[in-house]
Amino acid sequence: HAPGKVNIQTGEIIQKVQDGPQPPLYQDVFGETILELARSNKKIIGITPAMPTGSSLKTMMDEMPDRTYDVGIAEQHAVTFSAGLAATGMIPFCNIYSSFMQRAYDQVIHDVAIQNLPVVFFLDRAGLVGSDGATHHGAYDLAFFRCIPGMTIASPLNEVELRNMMYTAQLRPKGPMVIRYPRGRGEIVDWKQPFSEIEIGKGQQLKDGTDMAILSLGPIGKEATKAIESLEKEHISVAHFDIRFLKPLDNKLLKTIFSRFDKIITLEDASIVGGLGSAVIEYMNDNSYKAKVLRLGIPDRFVE
Repeated sequence: HAPGKVNIQTGEIIQKVQDGPQPPLYQDVFGETILELARSNKKIIGITPAMPTGSSLKTMMDEMPDRTYDVGIAEQHAVTFSAGLAATGMIPFCNIYSSFMQRAYDQVIHDVAIQNLPVVFFLDRAGLVGSDGATHHGAYDLAFFRCIPGMTIASPLNEVELRNMMYTAQLRPKGPMVIRYPRGRGEIVDWKQPFSEIEIGKGQQLKDGTDMAILSLGPIGKEATKAIESLEKEHISVAHFDIRFLKPLDNKLLKTIFSRFDKIITLEDASIVGGLGSAVIEYMNDNSYKAKVLRLGIPDRFVE
């Protein structure tokens, strides 16, 4: 399954040789962190529909085969199975690729959300996925999850925040939660930092500025950082805010932003329809603010 280049004599996969320490794949951050958390929290159960290697759940599966489940290509069952476990007091960490989560939308609403069960959904491959192809782009999860009552939706800025969101999710579980992250490597080599709880629904200001504000969600925020550096060479001062949680939104932070800025850019690695940009405009309208808001995201078309 998509092995890449192989040695045609032996069949062995040809591994790319990297110079020096490399930042980890987000998938490996998930795999190593869930095992670390499961060692101290006996309620954590790992579940994936046929992707234990791709999601890196295999790391936990090798050490704790009695607490990890590959249910096969059956996303609907993965979600309902997670709901059943959560109803008995367990904390299921259900890892499903963002594009495959579409198959289980009915089960998310009927079996998890209506009962407000503490299932933690990890949406791997969120956003654009490059060579995985058009069917695998995780473009729609923010839009289709945001309308579900009681759902917490988070996207970490980097690998350290992914660890801390996973840690936070199992501390005091209070209903369904989504944590989305992209395919590929992060940027932090020394990512195994001590755990720290993140306040649910709390964004953060990464940089101050005076002329305009950029609001980003998730690892795509690093692209905003690069853009801000370029703009500052043109003497444009830009503030940068990491929203962190699409739901619940940090209304206090948004109030501060709209009180200070009349030019705002929203940036997300998801469909331009229904995600962060839409949520920010809804907040602006509902609270009678006025600003020029430019939304950047995956366009309203199918991307190859």
